[in-house]
Amino acid sequence: MSHFSTVKTELRDRQALVEALHDLGHPPAEGSCQVRGYRGQTVTADLAIPQADGVDIGFRLNAESGSYELVTDLELWKQPIPVERFLAQLTQRYALRSILASTAEEGFQVSEQTSHLDGSIELVVTRWDA
Repeated sequence: MSHFSTVKTELRDRQALVEALHDLGHPPAEGSCQVRGYRGQTVTADLAIPQADGVDIGFRLNAESGSYELVTDLELWKQPIPVERFLAQLTQRYALRSILASTAEEGFQVSEQTSHLDGSIELVVTRWDA
């Protein structure tokens, strides 16, 4: 019996997801990766974050929704924060990376970035028109 759980997300941009994972100190392996779980069971994912305890964290693209789903054995989750908090932090970094990419595409530059005590991030972007 598989112990893997799949958690739906709204993370659609692979590059922003990879960058957000790097920001959080979880550089993922990319490609067709095996995510390990309970008693050596594995599942295939597009991104994998190997863990020393053998219970990895993975993300795989759901073709129907177009978003990446978290796949891991939640019963054996041993991260320093709960999975809900992990996803909240990841979603925030993902949003930041997405905004930075889209503003750069539009010719904006970040002139100020401030992290607040409540965990929020404030960005000021500017663009000089000729």
